[in-house]
Amino acid sequence: MLTISAVQRIKEAIKEIRKAKAPLLRAEGAILLLERLWPATQHIDSSSGSLGTATNNAVHLLIQIIIDAPYVESIRSTWLNRLWKAIEDDGVGYLDDVAERWGELCANQAIALRWADEFKSTHTLSWERGGYFSGTPAYLSCLLQAQHYAELLKQLEKAPYPTWSYRKFGVRALAKLGRTEDAIHYAESSQGLNDGYAQIALACEEILINAGRHEEAYSRFALYANIANTHLARFRTLAKKYPHKEPELILRDLISSTPSDEGKWFATAKSLGQFEVAAELARMSPVNIATLNRAARDFMVQQPTFALQSATAALHWLAAGQFYEITDTDVSDSVNYAREASGRVGCEQKITQLLSELVEAPGTEEFTRQQIIRATSDTGSIKVVR
Repeated sequence: MLTISAVQRIKEAIKEIRKAKAPLLRAEGAILLLERLWPATQHIDSSSGSLGTATNNAVHLLIQIIIDAPYVESIRSTWLNRLWKAIEDDGVGYLDDVAERWGELCANQAIALRWADEFKSTHTLSWERGGYFSGTPAYLSCLLQAQHYAELLKQLEKAPYPTWSYRKFGVRALAKLGRTEDAIHYAESSQGLNDGYAQIALACEEILINAGRHEEAYSRFALYANIANTHLARFRTLAKKYPHKEPELILRDLISSTPSDEGKWFATAKSLGQFEVAAELARMSPVNIATLNRAARDFMVQQPTFALQSATAALHWLAAGQFYEITDTDVSDSVNYAREASGRVGCEQKITQLLSELVEAPGTEEFTRQQIIRATSDTGSIKVVR
């Protein structure tokens, strides 16, 4: 309950901050919230992940509000001091992104260099000893902002171990220098033991898109870079990035990228109106029985052919014993939807024959067989020959 309340309070605070009309006032509110995130949430259970997600989203928005605020040197200097104090007091890393974007928060090269000088000695000592310094990402970010690309790359050569969290600054530096191929090679050689490939692929994709090489970005990195919480969200991200691509092509590429998982794309294809693709998926791989029956019901009028395909796919997988804990309603719904759709399409005899074949087939799961017989007993159309 405390977690839900905390998440709600964070959202409310963000909403209030965004209401402020004066950019400096919005930024002041953003800094206040960043200062209070850890003290206000440190005793709240975050094991569900919802609090972490809420804080990460909030931090991303708040950083941008501060970056976009007008530059006033005295005010910006005060803000940076307050933010660094908040980073040092942060107990779980909620403000890690603030450190990683420190150069942008500095707003100009002179301030970025000043902060880089502040961080340099401690950073150098920590890497010489193979240790960790929370200011290292901020230091590298400042070098990037100050356009000291050669120094940044030189520093990264001294890293005690390769990790994407540091080397991504080198990738950006190479991209800024227009060395596209070098940037991509540097990125792909940056994967450490605890680094996933998705972030690296995303950086490479962005470099190629910025270089106007959209087709290459799509073919080499897009399918690995764009991960989302749902299949539909993943498709929409790609469709937005590559509007020149046919939606069906993007969808089929995504399906191909997850072999043996075709059935989980059924709902996405259906939601996108890609009914032929959805029907193919239902034939290729088991789809949740409730999802298939719901598709048959919901599209009975608008897309009766698709409704029929969904219902017959449900019957096929039911007969094959691919579902656990099925009920008599699951089977009877599939039968009834198949029969109704066949009437709309004009192939009643074909479905009657299919039902008979399922009943007579020795491989049909026994519970399904009995339920098909019961569901069709009103017409006597199914002749059991055993």
